[in-house]
Amino acid sequence: MPKSSPPAIGCLGAGRMGRGIAVAFAYAGHRVTLVDVKPRSADQFAKLEQEALGEIRKTLASLTRFAMLDDDDAAAIVARVAIVPAQDMATALADTTILFEGVPEVVELKREVLAAASKCVGADTVIASTTSTILVDDLSGAVHHPQRFLNVHWLNPAYLIPLVEISAGKVTDPAVTARIKAMLEGIGKVPVVCAATPGFIVPRIQALAMNEAARMVEEGVATPEDIDKAIRYGFGFRYAVMGLLEFIDWGGGDILYYASRYLEGALHSDRYAPPEVISRNMREGRIGMRTGAGFLDYSGRDVDAWREQRLAELVDLLKHFGLARPPVRDRD
Repeated sequence: MPKSSPPAIGCLGAGRMGRGIAVAFAYAGHRVTLVDVKPRSADQFAKLEQEALGEIRKTLASLTRFAMLDDDDAAAIVARVAIVPAQDMATALADTTILFEGVPEVVELKREVLAAASKCVGADTVIASTTSTILVDDLSGAVHHPQRFLNVHWLNPAYLIPLVEISAGKVTDPAVTARIKAMLEGIGKVPVVCAATPGFIVPRIQALAMNEAARMVEEGVATPEDIDKAIRYGFGFRYAVMGLLEFIDWGGGDILYYASRYLEGALHSDRYAPPEVISRNMREGRIGMRTGAGFLDYSGRDVDAWREQRLAELVDLLKHFGLARPPVRDRD
C-alpha cells in the first residue's frame, strides 16, 4: 500500500516568519506554499521569490554545516517550497490542510488577508495566525468558519526553537486545537496551550526579564556583558532543565515569598511584590517538593529520584558548555 503524502501547508506572507515555518515543515517532508500577499509587478515578485528561496537555501546550508542534513537533503527540502504571487492564491491554496498567517502586526491588514484567504480553502482547513501581540478573537470575525481559527505563535528562528504556543479563541473547535497540536508534535515541535491573553506565555515573561536587564544596565548594576553572562550561565542554565514553577517548588515557595518582600522594600518597587497565589500556597502549606505539593503535585513521586534526574540533566549541560571539570586529586 503506497504511503500517503504529508498534508500540504500554506503560509500567508513570504517574510521571515513564513520562511522559518516553511523550513520547519519542508524539513519534515511537507509541501509548503508561501503566498506573497502584497500586489507586485512580475519583476518585483521575481525579486522577492529569489530572495525568499535564497534565504531558505542559506538556512539549509547552515543546517548542513551543523550536521543536521546533507546537500542532497537540502536540495530536496527547498524543492518542497513554492512561492506564489497574490493573484494565484486561490489555486495555490486549494489543497492546503493548514494555513498560517504571517503578515505584519497590523489588525486591519491581517483581517483583510485572512478574509480573502479563508474563502480560498476548504471549510475544514485549519487557519492559524502567528501574531505575537494581537488576540485571536480580534481577528476571528474576519475568517469564514471561525471555529477552525486559532493562534499559533512560533518563536524565532521558527525552524530551530522547539516551543510553539497555541491559543484558541472563544469559538475555536477543541478538535482543531487538538489537531494542530498533533501536527506540530509530528514535526518535532513542543506545543503548549494557553489562554487568549496578551503576551501568551513566553513574550509575557520575556518582556519582564528583558526590561529588568535593561534597567540594571541603566542603574549601573553591572555591565551588559556581565548581565548576559549571568543570564546564560545562571538564569538560562537552570531554566533549560527546570521550568520557573518547578524551580519555585525545588527551592520552596517560602523562599520566593520572603525574597520578594525584601526586594520590594529594598528597591522601593511593587514590581517585586509576590502574587496572591504565592501567599495562598504559603498559608496552605503548599511549599513545594519538601511538602509534597506546590505548583506541581509530588504525591506518589520519588522526589529524591526526581532531583537526581534534574541534577543529571544539569551535569549534561555543564558538559555541553565545556564547564564540567574533573576533580583535583591529591598528589602522592
